[in-house]
Amino acid sequence: MGLEILRNEIEKAGPSTVHKLYEWAAKNPDKKFLYYGEDDRALSFAEFNTATNQIAHFLKSMGIVKGDSISVYLFNPFVTSVVMIGIWKTGAVFCPINFSYKGRLLSYQINDTAPKALITEQSRVSFLNEVKSELPALKVLLRKPKRDEHDHRVDSMELDRKFEQIDFDDMLKGNGANLDTEINYWDTASIMYTSGTTGPAKGVVHSHRWISQYIFPSRLVTHEDDVKYSDLPMYHISGAYAAVARVIWTGSNIAIWDRFSPSDFWNRIHRSGASSASLMDVMMPWLMNAAETSKDRYNSLKWVHMQPLPKYHHKIARRFGFDVVTVGYGSTETGMPIWGCIDELEGEEGTPGELYRGLPKASIFRIFQEYGYPVFTGTEELKKGIMGKAVLFESAILNERDEILGPGGYGQLAFRSKLSFGLMSGYFKKPEATLEAHKNQWFHTGDACYRDENDIYYFIDRMGNFIRVRGENVSTYQIEDILNTHPGVEVSAAFPIPAQEGDEDDIVVYVLLKQEGGLGEDELRNWITAEMPKFMWPKHIRFINAFPQTATNKIEKYKLKEIILKELASN
Repeated sequence: MGLEILRNEIEKAGPSTVHKLYEWAAKNPDKKFLYYGEDDRALSFAEFNTATNQIAHFLKSMGIVKGDSISVYLFNPFVTSVVMIGIWKTGAVFCPINFSYKGRLLSYQINDTAPKALITEQSRVSFLNEVKSELPALKVLLRKPKRDEHDHRVDSMELDRKFEQIDFDDMLKGNGANLDTEINYWDTASIMYTSGTTGPAKGVVHSHRWISQYIFPSRLVTHEDDVKYSDLPMYHISGAYAAVARVIWTGSNIAIWDRFSPSDFWNRIHRSGASSASLMDVMMPWLMNAAETSKDRYNSLKWVHMQPLPKYHHKIARRFGFDVVTVGYGSTETGMPIWGCIDELEGEEGTPGELYRGLPKASIFRIFQEYGYPVFTGTEELKKGIMGKAVLFESAILNERDEILGPGGYGQLAFRSKLSFGLMSGYFKKPEATLEAHKNQWFHTGDACYRDENDIYYFIDRMGNFIRVRGENVSTYQIEDILNTHPGVEVSAAFPIPAQEGDEDDIVVYVLLKQEGGLGEDELRNWITAEMPKFMWPKHIRFINAFPQTATNKIEKYKLKEIILKELASN
């Protein structure tokens, strides 16, 4: 499909999520928009539109103007959804904070964003009070859950008087009329922070156009009758945009819960009638580990996005009757520039007809192909790390001199947007980091990938996670992926340290066992010898009771490296 057609498609859809909400609230005011499973509560498009208007009018009465940053430190995704759209309706910037942050992580992000106000809830008060000396005298809109709400807690801690406390409920009592704020596609919509494993986190600046391109592939095939299930956090692009924003753009329906529950997942799908969901890596094994029943296929989920795509994707799709599986490459900086689709069941029925919602699966595959996205079959052998094709972006694999590599060449994945403001607008207040990421007019993802002769892209590992051993580039991802298949291993972490001899690396692995003492080093080494090529064998193996982690649950390998180097030096 030509660039001009794609550009027209994006522009025809409108400049922002706010415009789409106004449109659907006028067209289908009584249609259910959002169902919140934790409190068994639902809002129609009209009700949601009114609530977000009330919040916007209140914020404007506080002096909030277009371009101001508003920090949002909330756990409740229902409330966060209303707040996010209300902020956008003023032209202000949605700045979500990971609800597990406290201490320096919390104060750093608030101070870096420099918000005009902060919206939070009672359960976060103690964390704010702990860092009060590091924060300015903020205006804090404080939500106190009511007794009939599931997140009500008996918590008498008061917000420190340094902060100007404002009752959150006051925002929902005023003017519910639509606003006339001018919102352009190039205006800043949000600042979302990446995890910092080796330094301070960076705020990624998103335009309203960025959100539109991020959800472009998924909204192509989302019908008004579809129901999106989400249990992903709203401080992440997957929860805020791939779920909530996408449903607003398409006039469909969303059912949200606070967090994933393997024991309650299918009950939630049945309650909501969800037709699509996203399953992250840890979720799929939990679902597959449940005992099989004759009713596994009797559910309404026709379309599941799997990221990353597991080797057993076809097995899980056949068991639960997923007609459509999508894959892709997504990041906070780039959105979803690469996308692909798998026809898992081909001519076989997956979702029972009486439960099926939205476009027929044949139409879904046809639309993806018309726009240039690849459609694979579930029975074909798909290479590990498969992601799909880029449509709205120029894409390339670059070497260390930013020269484009041909098919099969391993290098860094890079993009150029074909649309203005299609990529992130930059790293907030970090111009040097922004320029470095965009050097030579390519956005450098920091991910090692390759492409094949059909321009299908494959993920290998994060750059810097290569280990040079015996003349081979070894991926830490590959080592961990193999180790984690051992029945006694819960999770592992691999990384390099300087080799005792020569200029290459020695491999170190730290292992968390499913049962403490259930596996010895000799036994594990014997297993590794049988499962891995020799150049991947670790020089050092250590067992650990708990991994050091960032606030977003990423293993802090640099801390493990410090431990092993200190140990080896002392010996």
